Amino acid sequence: MRRVVIIGGGAIGSAIAYFLTKDPEAEPFEVTVVERDFSYKQASSALSASSIRQQFSTAINIEMSLYGIDFFRHLGETLRVGDDVPDIGLVEPGYLYLASPAGVDVLRENHAMQKAHAVDVALMTAEELKARFPWISTEGVELASLGLSGEGWYDGYSLLQAFRKKAASQGARYVQAHATGLRRKGSSVTGVQLDKGETLEADIVVNAAGAWAAKVAEWAGIDLPVRGRRRSVFSFSCPEALPGCPLVIDTSGIWLRPEGRQFICGFAPSADQDPDDAPLDVEYGAFDELIWPALAERIPAFEAIRMTGAWAGYYEMNLFDHNAILGLHPDCDNLYFANGFSGHGLQQCPAAGRGIAELIRFGEYRSLDLSPVSFARILENKPLLEKNVI
Repeated sequence: MRRVVIIGGGAIGSAIAYFLTKDPEAEPFEVTVVERDFSYKQASSALSASSIRQQFSTAINIEMSLYGIDFFRHLGETLRVGDDVPDIGLVEPGYLYLASPAGVDVLRENHAMQKAHAVDVALMTAEELKARFPWISTEGVELASLGLSGEGWYDGYSLLQAFRKKAASQGARYVQAHATGLRRKGSSVTGVQLDKGETLEADIVVNAAGAWAAKVAEWAGIDLPVRGRRRSVFSFSCPEALPGCPLVIDTSGIWLRPEGRQFICGFAPSADQDPDDAPLDVEYGAFDELIWPALAERIPAFEAIRMTGAWAGYYEMNLFDHNAILGLHPDCDNLYFANGFSGHGLQQCPAAGRGIAELIRFGEYRSLDLSPVSFARILENKPLLEKNVI
């Protein structure tokens, strides 16, 4: 029985553990998941805004999220453990992208790509947008794109726990410990060293360490262009209701969506204000200085909003091209990577988990070919350009 050690027990690592152990008729694996903190208080899976969309500009991202939404819709039955039927609270109000005159051509190009992959999405003029959502200002908006189904949000922590509980019920073992190094022999990794002096013997190792993945790669002498980038999320209340409000991506890049009776929102800092591995301190000043004025301009009812809370988490940002990095590196024949999702990890974890499990089991992808997000593009300096990064 081959021994698989997965470093990182968040949604990605737990999805891989689930798919490796789900088929009792297939080759069995001894799967151990090393997670440094079972509370997941700094885990991206727990701190994410937990949304899913198909409005991407690249085929691979669209296909990964199409599989993701199908998996989420059937998750209760798929990941049930006995009488425990998980519920991640999935809702599908859609994503609404707003484009200024300068962004119209890109929005149309993206729309054509999405329709070619059967994404349920519609373009709207400013007049059509106003008719559908009377509460929105169309000032500066030339065109909009709305996901009609298959896009929305859910509880990321519940998703993580559902994968984890199901994987454990199928035989995966979870160990609370800090991985501190890799034992290597030639081109292979033979063990994962833990903080208490123990070494877990391994035939296969998976790097699913999220924002800390570059350190794991470094232990194997591999340069992984992934860094933790802080993102702040703010919650606020509004005295007026916004009927049918989807997740809105404004022309400014700020996003917002309903969350129960309140709303949450966020933004991406400018490159010079976006350091690696910054402390998870909320950037409160950005709300008053940047976010609130933009929100009030786009939705007049938001002039009267009141911030009610905030938190910060890490994007595991792939600095090369902001897309996932999946599979083997040529310098190590049994260290698999599942990193760099750049904010898309939760929605892509079903496809990534299934894909890595197939690579380990069969040496190839058999469901969805994920080779476009392999290490090869990085080593060949051929970035996969995704235009819709939030």
